[in-house]
Amino acid sequence: MQQPTTQPEPIKNFALFELGFRTFFLLASLFSIILTGLWMATYTFAWTLPVTTITPIAWHGHEMVFGYAIAVIGGFLLTAVRNWTGVQTIKGLPLALLGLLWLLARTLPLSNSALLFEWAVIAELLFFIGLIAALAKPIIEVKQWKQLIIIALLTMFFAADILYFLGVFHIVNQGVSWGLFSGVYLIIAIIFILAGRVMPFFIERGVGYKVELINWPLIDPMSLVLLAALCLSDVFFKHTLLVSLFSIGLAILHSIRLAGWYTHGIWKKPLLWVLFLGYKMFIIGFILKAANSFNLYPSSIPLHAFTYGGIGLMSIGMMSRISLGHTGRNINEPPKALTWIFLCLFIGAIIRVIVPIFVPTAYLHIIGTAQLLWIVAFAGFFYHYVMIFIRPRVDGQPG
Repeated sequence: MQQPTTQPEPIKNFALFELGFRTFFLLASLFSIILTGLWMATYTFAWTLPVTTITPIAWHGHEMVFGYAIAVIGGFLLTAVRNWTGVQTIKGLPLALLGLLWLLARTLPLSNSALLFEWAVIAELLFFIGLIAALAKPIIEVKQWKQLIIIALLTMFFAADILYFLGVFHIVNQGVSWGLFSGVYLIIAIIFILAGRVMPFFIERGVGYKVELINWPLIDPMSLVLLAALCLSDVFFKHTLLVSLFSIGLAILHSIRLAGWYTHGIWKKPLLWVLFLGYKMFIIGFILKAANSFNLYPSSIPLHAFTYGGIGLMSIGMMSRISLGHTGRNINEPPKALTWIFLCLFIGAIIRVIVPIFVPTAYLHIIGTAQLLWIVAFAGFFYHYVMIFIRPRVDGQPG
């Protein structure tokens, strides 16, 4: 008796919920435009933000760290964990629900309702629980215990978010500050780990000629220990000398690491030089952090080297490269507009981080220009990638 043949799963025309990067890269890029636009209206043009439960600056910091940045990292990890483990991560309705929780956490606070703000907090906590569970399940299933460091960092990031809300509700006096700045350092730690796994691979495969990059195995654990020490001394203990020493150490370690990954061919490939420049901005941030023990400029300068410069450039570069590769497109032929999009964001980072040091009297105009360049860059990215997120892979494969 002939056995019935198994029919392959049909490829859907609407693929937004087929893999994590699609959902969360779209949400992250779209809402980074909206959130930055609202912040620009509030900070630069003195518009009243429709959020009274928290201060505008606390809202801005939270949304970019616990909103935008975690959406990019969540999309990356939901895609990467499937590759690492060979186990399908959530898709379809579970992925859509996870995206909805993230979306509710972003939009409900803008209703200017204390009750809806509380519902937004619940949505955000449920989002983190769902994301961590969705990533931990396949990792534990195949016993890839080394990947649990990512789960541990995400759990600490979740704890930082809880700490932030404990501050918002006046349960922990410095909770808002502790939560926000801890969140920034934890995002940096996650990016450094992920960069160590993918940047050398991207460069070796992307420059178009044979090259063997140098990786220093001891740098990874040493840099994470130093970063943890910097976080504790900066966020919780406010120890200026230790902050400077740890920052100098991190600048040296990551300069060595990045030098080992350098090859001249990256400058011909936008998908590579944007990551290189983004990583360089973290190093600049550490240098500025160390130098600021002399109170030469506002503490927001090194902070935005980390966030606008490092996180911004690294995230848009990763989203651009991953979205092409995981939809069957040629990574060697990215949209030509990416060069100008990346340059726009890089110039914005320089304007936001470097220019205020030398022209402090024009601070408000400088910030407004940097905000506008961020919006323009991500609007360009969204325009060129929105259909890539929504449409199925060009090679007919699922995912």
